[in-house]
Amino acid sequence: MVKKFNNLDEFIAAAGSKLGPTEWLEVTQDRVNLFADATEDHQWIHVDPEKAKNGPFGGTIAHGLLTLSLLPHFSHQLYTVDNVSMAINYGYNKVRFINPVKVGSKIRATAELTKVEEVAGGAVQVTMTTTVEIEGVEKPAMVAESIARFMR
Repeated sequence: MVKKFNNLDEFIAAAGSKLGPTEWLEVTQDRVNLFADATEDHQWIHVDPEKAKNGPFGGTIAHGLLTLSLLPHFSHQLYTVDNVSMAINYGYNKVRFINPVKVGSKIRATAELTKVEEVAGGAVQVTMTTTVEIEGVEKPAMVAESIARFMR
């Protein structure tokens, strides 16, 4: 369920809150192939199911950067902040790809608002730690510490 914040003051007050989980999202071979085309990363462990059957993962896996690039999709399911003029991705402090995401598996995200603070120019900077888990797998696929800025 999406957590709705009516304004930035509510968002600031939510520092330390946990959000999620999101809905499950199936990682299909078509999605992986499209990402490979977009990034020109056609390594066989991602795009050649026949060869990948005999590879280290027993099949094709998603690019780690594909998992990372799904964070905006998951963020929209985790929270909204109303009454802001704009929000921007400010970067990442740390990203770890812990476990491969096999094609055909499902992933979802949870997050923690690690730090929420006002910064120069009236913006609010949010540091969020997001964990992407794989259905039925103990270790997560990825943990990322992202930074976003929201403008009043």
